[in-house]
Amino acid sequence: MSRVEIGAHDRVFVLTGAGISAESGLPTFRAEDGLWAGYRVEDVCTPEAWRRDPAGVWAFYSARRAAGMKAEPNPAHIALAELEAGLGDRFFLCTQNVDDLHERAGSTRLLHMHGELGKSRCERECGRAPVEDHAIYASLDQVPRCPCGGRLRPHIVFFGEMPLEMGRIQSEIDKATVMLVVGTSGSVYPAASFVHWARQNGARTVYIGPEAPLNASAFTQIVEGKAGQVMPGLFQIEAAIPAL
Repeated sequence: MSRVEIGAHDRVFVLTGAGISAESGLPTFRAEDGLWAGYRVEDVCTPEAWRRDPAGVWAFYSARRAAGMKAEPNPAHIALAELEAGLGDRFFLCTQNVDDLHERAGSTRLLHMHGELGKSRCERECGRAPVEDHAIYASLDQVPRCPCGGRLRPHIVFFGEMPLEMGRIQSEIDKATVMLVVGTSGSVYPAASFVHWARQNGARTVYIGPEAPLNASAFTQIVEGKAGQVMPGLFQIEAAIPAL
């Protein structure tokens, strides 16, 4: 298997998707039967679902929190944390996942474009920042309210809502000379467009996953295999030559 070469001056943008968390035992977003962990997406992950049945939405995300707490980072998460340690500020990780497995593996330079499972925010979008919240709620009555009076909702980007910090993501892609895409099928937008943006800027693009993605033609290198199996030892970082 060929290695992925990282030059002494390369800047690396990493995009991860559900596949990397699936290797830690967390279900991918949408299975072949069209369900997400046994639920219809329309019932648990849309603004309409929240307005219609906030108790049902919280029941779903409480169950996801419980599952996330039991999961552990796998070798792919650890390999990315080690890559970050080797590159420092030349590394940036954008994840579509809402779990905290990257953080628990040691990653710090990262952004959750679809929100975070361990946080909640006001349903009224009153301007207060999301709050840390790892509680497992047995009923809607247990869910606290924001100081403004609004009910707290999961800090998750529902379908039909705009992903978070797209301006920052675009800025990081513009600076990247290498893009790594791990465990995402290339079917969810806007994330599936990131590789095209990177290619337009002249970046090398590398896909890592068990099978070629839908947007395979946009990649300059494809590494097939489970991320946790192929990523340890995959990256070759060129050392910078000290200035005289």
